[in-house]
Amino acid sequence: MSRTLITELTDGQSLDQPFRLADKQIRVNRQGGKYLLLKLADRSGTIVAMMWNAEDTDFEKIRRGGYVHCVGRTQVHQGVLQVILTAIDEVDESDVDPSDFDQFDAHAADQTLDELRELLGNLLNTYLRRLGQAFLSDDSFVARLRVATAAVSNHHAYPGGLLRHTVDLMQVCQFIGPRYPRIDTELMMFGAFLHDLGKIEEISSSGELSYTDRGQLVGHIVIGVQMLGEAIATFEADFDEDFPDDLRLQLEHLIVSHHGQLEFGSPRLPATLEAIALHHIDNLDAKITSFTSLIEADLTNNENWTNYHPSIGRKLWKKP
Repeated sequence: MSRTLITELTDGQSLDQPFRLADKQIRVNRQGGKYLLLKLADRSGTIVAMMWNAEDTDFEKIRRGGYVHCVGRTQVHQGVLQVILTAIDEVDESDVDPSDFDQFDAHAADQTLDELRELLGNLLNTYLRRLGQAFLSDDSFVARLRVATAAVSNHHAYPGGLLRHTVDLMQVCQFIGPRYPRIDTELMMFGAFLHDLGKIEEISSSGELSYTDRGQLVGHIVIGVQMLGEAIATFEADFDEDFPDDLRLQLEHLIVSHHGQLEFGSPRLPATLEAIALHHIDNLDAKITSFTSLIEADLTNNENWTNYHPSIGRKLWKKP
């Protein structure tokens, strides 16, 4: 069955095709009626869908992460395209083409891995270069990093997104660091490599993007520190040499402080120049990526401005 990709949908278009069900909620409106709030996905992206006058059975018969056949129509609401459904039913996995829904770009991931290997392999600091080797020599780690997502929503929320985000940050650190003589550029670059590695364990990238039990209970910052400790143990076993305590503390601080503020989940505020710079570079990459997505998804008739987004408290200028 032919289908239209989410990114190709237009306002007022009739739909009668399968999607992957990325998320589902059942809610109650002001009048006491129930409705479904869904997130539909395919390989091109996601779209919000609603079905009014829903019953509990409508919610229970569809499985989060599974495939659903949807009948309905698209409409623009506050500048964003959404789907209003009239019917939804679960579809057996054997009845869909998996390539329509796989968001992972294997070729792009392999290219980005090559960039990462080059960045880590060219480090002049012997301890950091060998520690990078300890990570990359673990085939299981590399396989998980290759497909990991950087988030469930917002920025880089797709399989392979964590790898792209990590390499982009390392390259920005490599460019910015030399402008500030007191910053250890290679230390900051390695902090960029480490800062979100815990998301490999925090977020499940197979099927529906969702938080794992370990992610919910521990979180990627603590997991990242644990992963660093495991890699240092491998380093010391492979090279029969102690890893410097001071360097380990610096790396741990880069991980635990990269959110920048206690209320945003960092156990410590950035206290080194490398940590301060890494926090702002990380925030910049996340903001530019998420704001770009808002611009690209905007469907208002205004050529210059997006619709107002309450989550960021502004409209965005979108003219090239």
